[in-house]
Amino acid sequence: MLREHERITREVLKAHGGTEVKTMGDGFMASFGSVTKAVECAVALQKAFDDRHRGAERSPSTGSGRTDVEPLSIRVGLNAGEPIEEEGDLFGATVILASRIAARAEGGEILVADTVRGLCSGKGFLFADRGEFVAKGFEEPVRVYEVRWRS
Repeated sequence: MLREHERITREVLKAHGGTEVKTMGDGFMASFGSVTKAVECAVALQKAFDDRHRGAERSPSTGSGRTDVEPLSIRVGLNAGEPIEEEGDLFGATVILASRIAARAEGGEILVADTVRGLCSGKGFLFADRGEFVAKGFEEPVRVYEVRWRS
């Protein structure tokens, strides 16, 4: 199952101009030159995993859905800023906050920092305010938004 998660994630990242920075267990860190591309990629990732699950439920092989395919649900957290780059890796508050935001997401959700929402204004994304939280290691509260990706 982990290999399929990695395959799907890498395919969607590539299709949306994302750069894989590193993997950490079953998590990915990726970077984008455009916030809009990052949000589009996050939506495409959620749809790809949702399609995989729905396809397994409707598999014609058994007529009643495949039982050998476990659903995969992913959490996505996005932040925008200028990370510190060193030897192909990214560090700093921008990266840490993205990780903290991802940890707040439920499976199947995309949560973004207010910065991301602001930069995507007028791009056709739907956002729902999820309130503020104080992320570990940060003094100021951060407002996060859920990207509504389901039709």
